[in-house]
Amino acid sequence: MINEQGGVNGRKLNLISVDDGYSPPKTVEQTRRLVEQEGVAFIFGSLGTPTNAAIRSYLNDNKVPQLLITTGSAMFGDPQHYPWTMGAIPNYQTEAHIFAKHILATRPDAKIGVLYQNDSYGKDYLIGLRDGLGVDRTGMVVKEASYEVTDPTVDSQVVTLQGSGADTLIIAATPKAAAQTIRKVYDIGWRAARYLSTPANSIATVLKPAGLDKSTGLITGVFAKDPTDARWKDDPGFKEYAAFMAKYMSPAEFIDFGAVTAFGVAAMLIPVLKQCGDDLSRENIMRQAANLKNLDLPMLLPGIKVNTSPDNYYPIRQMQLASFNGESWEQFGDVLSG
Repeated sequence: MINEQGGVNGRKLNLISVDDGYSPPKTVEQTRRLVEQEGVAFIFGSLGTPTNAAIRSYLNDNKVPQLLITTGSAMFGDPQHYPWTMGAIPNYQTEAHIFAKHILATRPDAKIGVLYQNDSYGKDYLIGLRDGLGVDRTGMVVKEASYEVTDPTVDSQVVTLQGSGADTLIIAATPKAAAQTIRKVYDIGWRAARYLSTPANSIATVLKPAGLDKSTGLITGVFAKDPTDARWKDDPGFKEYAAFMAKYMSPAEFIDFGAVTAFGVAAMLIPVLKQCGDDLSRENIMRQAANLKNLDLPMLLPGIKVNTSPDNYYPIRQMQLASFNGESWEQFGDVLSG
């Protein structure tokens, strides 16, 4: 779409996309290929916490921007130690803080169970939850259960968490494990209040496979407009997204939060490249990425702006809570920061 509109500053974009299968060793292999054989200017939008962690040192050692990557792990906002790495989506610890605030406000006597992926992605939610509850209230967490990405199911972890007496469940999982959790919690009759991490809140790829009826009542954090929500139909940013999806993508992808996120991350990159002018050195690309001011993106919720600086590598730092009503995510309350 950008190229059809004339590119950026008169230049066309050349996007080279390769698949790492969400496997860190493969990520290293594919990234080296992009840098050493293809000679890319920068790595952009690559997905996942363990996968991006595997290439962070290599890219920083070689001064190649690892730019606007699709993970909210706090480890990717550390300009002091890794000045060439910048995340794109809200920090997972921020979301866990917001969950903790909501639990304290609505269920001050809650007994909390946490299912988390056993890597820095899942552990970020544990850190954020404990910080958000505060030292005096960390005892509210009665059980934590981890799983490995390679585990075929998380059924035993869900049963263990239910057995702990928890009445509130934090699901800090990636899509497959999240869908399994939602289904299992429902099937064993555990009626806990359920909070779902943002990377797993896609209706198309998580809630539908789990069962929309079984997903009703879930709470998540959102920072983008939900394409299934009729309130946005006349919104100019939403119309821009809808026109893009109608021309280049499919109706199934139109409603997927994964597509919304990717569209947003791409929309964030264009101003960076525009600000570069004629200096497309890796140093200047990174300099401009760390100089975004009150950027309004088409699919961000009203009131949420993109801001970066040389000492702040978290572009989006606000979210709103949303509850699943059986068909779509319904936002409630104010736009919150961690």
